[in-house]
Amino acid sequence: MAAVSVFRAERAWIEGAFRPAEVRIADGVIAEVVLLDPSDSLADAGADAASADGVTVLAEGEVLLPGLVDSHVHLDEPGRTEWEGFATGTAAAAAGGITTLFDMPLNSVPVTTTPEALAAKRAAAAGKLAVDVGYWGGAVPENLGSLRALAAAGVVGFKCFLVPSGIDEFGHLDAVGVRAALAELAAFDGLLIAHAEDEAHLHAAAAAVGAGADGSLGRDYDTFLRSRPPVSEEAAIGAVIDALRETGGRGHIVHVADGAALDLIRRAKADGIRLTIETCPHYLTLAAEDVPDGASAFKCCPPIRGRANQDLLWEGVVDGTIDAIVSDHSPSTLALKSAGGGDFGLAWGGIAGVQTGFASVWTEAARRGIPLESLLSLFTTGPARVAGVPGLGEIRVGTRANLTVFAPEREWVVDAHRLLYRHKLSPWDGRRLRGATSTTVVGGEIVYRSGDDDARARPGVEVLVEVLA
Repeated sequence: MAAVSVFRAERAWIEGAFRPAEVRIADGVIAEVVLLDPSDSLADAGADAASADGVTVLAEGEVLLPGLVDSHVHLDEPGRTEWEGFATGTAAAAAGGITTLFDMPLNSVPVTTTPEALAAKRAAAAGKLAVDVGYWGGAVPENLGSLRALAAAGVVGFKCFLVPSGIDEFGHLDAVGVRAALAELAAFDGLLIAHAEDEAHLHAAAAAVGAGADGSLGRDYDTFLRSRPPVSEEAAIGAVIDALRETGGRGHIVHVADGAALDLIRRAKADGIRLTIETCPHYLTLAAEDVPDGASAFKCCPPIRGRANQDLLWEGVVDGTIDAIVSDHSPSTLALKSAGGGDFGLAWGGIAGVQTGFASVWTEAARRGIPLESLLSLFTTGPARVAGVPGLGEIRVGTRANLTVFAPEREWVVDAHRLLYRHKLSPWDGRRLRGATSTTVVGGEIVYRSGDDDARARPGVEVLVEVLA
């Protein structure tokens, strides 16, 4: 007889509400979900089943969640495994409660812009996955006209930049290129996801703040902030919306940092433009006013803006304008991250956050009086819909048994040296967070328990999507 695992919880997130339930797993799949009478004592039920193998009764205060989904992660392998890699990155994701992630087409070498490059990435991932992993392809000037072949190989969509990406081998698209990509993707309803900053505004801002010929800006964070002004995001987002309106295509804006841009997005959605957006934990929980000089661990593009801007982003979380909260986990070596002795122009622009994202956002939400229930879709079904993979982020019969046991009231202090990233760096280092991952289950197998210093197993599978005819 196949092994059966059972999770019992007084609060399990099922069909958009917390309910007392028993989730039964067989062969890595959720075989049955039994809603329990609230008057039943789960502690007594657990005692009755104590002798049975594979029965887990959640501790008081813990909740059973669908495995979290992160649709924006850079694992950097192959080619830049010294930055992160599938082994370390997926272990850190599991420690953060994430059971499925989608890897970006850069900063690996080769970049994922051809079926051959995707095959190389898949080969590099083999045997290393603590969680399930899907892949984004890239849309660059060199592969326009060939996107269908990459879609047929299994990527979930196509990432483009409207400004230089920071990686020479991943070129950016101008307005003509964005329209061409959207028109090509519209033939099979493919998705274009865009890093939306406007190159002309960035050039003007860099000149205004006196950027060096090498891009140096110095150690003052405000100078860096002024070098990437909100108008750059607003102009680029507007350009993507115009292109979507003209082509009828599907688009997604990654890592929205400018709260004022949300009004543009609201109007576009009201007009029926097929657009989704995401923001990130660092924009919702960190503020420009708190970034010390030279603290390049905080550098990302677009940048972390001020508290008033953060309030606008939280309005977008609460009113549903924002479709997903994802990490944009983008680490590098410590040498690159501290280049120029903390010069915000020269340091690598990316934040490591896949392990701390959910807890940090919940900490800030609780401070603002926002219930946990209001966040859950943004960390589960929201990112799953962005990636176009139904069934992820739900506790439902027939889906893969990916589960997260979370303790919402448990507090802990981030110690960067104990995080599971390849490089121990975090802008949340030393912060007290509310909410901790107790257990992470992938395909019915426990891959992480609180305090582990590595993944317990590597049961992750690939999430590949067939192109529409």
